[in-house]
Amino acid sequence: MTLLKTETGARTTTVTAPPTTTVPDRRRPRGVQSPRPLGGFRTTDVFALSGGLAAALTTTGLLWIQLGPFTGLLGYIVVSWLLFVATYALLVSFDEDRPTMWDRVSTVVVHSLALVLFGVLIFVIAYTFARGARALPHLNFFTEDMRNAGPLDPLTVGGIKHAIIGTLIELGLSLAVSVPLGLLGGVFLHEIPGRFSRFVRTVVEAMTALPDLLAGLFIFATVILIFGLDKSGLAAALALSVTMLPIIIRATDVVLRLVPGSLTEAAYALGCGQWRTVWHVVLPTARSGLATAVILGAARGIGETSPVLITAGATAQVNVDPLHGPMMSLPLLAYTLVQNSQENMVARGFGTAATLMVLVLLLFAVARVIGGRGPGDLTARQRRRRAAASRRDLKRFGGRSPAAGDADPASPVTYPSSPAQGEIS
Repeated sequence: MTLLKTETGARTTTVTAPPTTTVPDRRRPRGVQSPRPLGGFRTTDVFALSGGLAAALTTTGLLWIQLGPFTGLLGYIVVSWLLFVATYALLVSFDEDRPTMWDRVSTVVVHSLALVLFGVLIFVIAYTFARGARALPHLNFFTEDMRNAGPLDPLTVGGIKHAIIGTLIELGLSLAVSVPLGLLGGVFLHEIPGRFSRFVRTVVEAMTALPDLLAGLFIFATVILIFGLDKSGLAAALALSVTMLPIIIRATDVVLRLVPGSLTEAAYALGCGQWRTVWHVVLPTARSGLATAVILGAARGIGETSPVLITAGATAQVNVDPLHGPMMSLPLLAYTLVQNSQENMVARGFGTAATLMVLVLLLFAVARVIGGRGPGDLTARQRRRRAAASRRDLKRFGGRSPAAGDADPASPVTYPSSPAQGEIS
């Protein structure tokens, strides 16, 4: 602070100067700051993972064997995992800062849970094929039905031909009903907003949590009791369609939201109507997502047991008529066979479940081949048709003459000049 004195005649005035402002130093620190690596695998990570895992396993083993009255493999695995995460966080905190520590701990948690789920999936598949390995090598298991096979008969007698045919018929009819309605419902929810659209979306979301048994009871009470249809494959297909329809509608609505709005705006700018834009722009762009929606719906319906049992019943022989007579499916046959006390029947049941998994895998592969192409990616047949259409257009355009039929197309075209202004022709 500075004092200034000013003398004016006989009067002296003292003025206090304002304080100075101190500007902080905004220069960068001398140390070089490097970005924190988000990926990669270093030697310290290997030591932290192995050390944390070893410490967790030994500590849990000490608790289970010496210190506490704990038993059970599941509890041992859960406690070991919790101790492993805590120990790994402690080891990482010795070398890294807090954000890096939380990042690595979350990565370990996510990857370990994914590994557990993958291990459970592999265990289910391997256990199913291992229990059904006695029945799968026999050819009659796929070419015969259970009409002449009893609980005490060997595995060389009887098969699941009737269940395979019934599953394919029921799934095909249910997809024929649910896929067009599901795609139309998803397009409606995406393209036509309003109160009714919000009401339909609420109903679809409520039907997603609908128990499968209620779908079978609904078809049984309406189609079978009121309209008089027999217990058949068609009734089972309708029940499966009720369970598959909300899944396909919701998935289609979500997929269509991912289509860029610039594509539809460009189609509207070129003069296309709404439904032509949907048919030629929106749906082809979302083709792979729509195939995923169909796969999710088929996965929901192909493994159902209770709706099929209520609406189609069960039989031990082949029935290819979807309108009359009971019809067997693979999930219902597997559920029936594994409840038997005979080992051969249990092996047939697990072989039926393994066949169902292979059938689902084949159907999913076909769906991905059909709908897995990207936007604008044409098949070989479509490319040949487009090339042939281009050759026809080129030939048609080349045959046209500018003026007369026999004029040379390469010669310049002359036009009659208009009369001069004021000239009378």
